[in-house]
Amino acid sequence: MRNGSAIGMIEMNSIAKGYAVGDAMLKAANVEILFNRTICPGKFMVMVSGDIAAVEAAMDAGLGLGHETVVDELIIPNVHTSVFAAISGTRVIEQTAALGIIETFSVASIIEAADAAVKAANIELIDIHLAMAIGGKGYATMTGDVASVTAAVEAGIAYIKDKGVIVDYVVIPQPREEILRDKV
Repeated sequence: MRNGSAIGMIEMNSIAKGYAVGDAMLKAANVEILFNRTICPGKFMVMVSGDIAAVEAAMDAGLGLGHETVVDELIIPNVHTSVFAAISGTRVIEQTAALGIIETFSVASIIEAADAAVKAANIELIDIHLAMAIGGKGYATMTGDVASVTAAVEAGIAYIKDKGVIVDYVVIPQPREEILRDKV
């Protein structure tokens, strides 16, 4: 992470309001913008990083301005460092053992689930896909031994279960290598 250990994100159903919210968040606190872009289907997300107090101040400003358009939100005070590499697609995984996948209806919830998963068990995040070309959903893939992947998926699902945004999840004990050829 570039500017601190916390992230905050607001997912909105208005593109116009999304730009205004991003501007308000940057003006409210000393945060760095990580994402400020449209996502499918016609939604917008703003993600910032910084120290926890700055991220909280930015989120307050953004939520205050965008309240009627907010689809989902998150603040993760101590986000796991591998979350950023998984979002950016820069992870290099040498070998896939068991494969775990969590799929959600929102971008914020998949980031929360992935962070909870990687903190709960000895796994490697492969990818966190955020809303583009998948109807606004998000999914995370992870690998490790079967027990660790199962524990990680369970922890991720438990963290977001009350939001009502889980689409599906699975653990595949010995996936064929071709299944992730594009990801590994």
